[in-house]
Amino acid sequence: QVQLVESGGGLVQVGGSLKLSCAASGRTFETYIMSWFRQSPGKDREFVATISWSGLTTDYVDSVKGRFTISRDNAKKMVYLQMNSLKPDDTAVYYCAATLSSSREPDGYAYWGQGTQVTVSS
Repeated sequence: QVQLVESGGGLVQVGGSLKLSCAASGRTFETYIMSWFRQSPGKDREFVATISWSGLTTDYVDSVKGRFTISRDNAKKMVYLQMNSLKPDDTAVYYCAATLSSSREPDGYAYWGQGTQVTVSS
């Protein structure tokens, strides 16, 4: 079992940067595929990025490619999302999630954090 706590959200201007962090607890963190999702009001939860247990493989939704970078530190049980060149459309609650089987669908994840708000002002 994994418990997840996100931090690092906030208010930023268009073009700015934020780095989200996800702190995990649990003995088998390093076996989980970790992902970030986001959800804005009235919209479904959307896949943003994922990283393999080793950190060697990453994948992103097209809208954030080249701007966001996912990374992990298994020794510290941390996952990060570096967000650059932020746009108003990036405004959402961002969630960290863990799964044992790769998926871009929220239903494929058993463990979720509480979310952290990111607001990009124009």
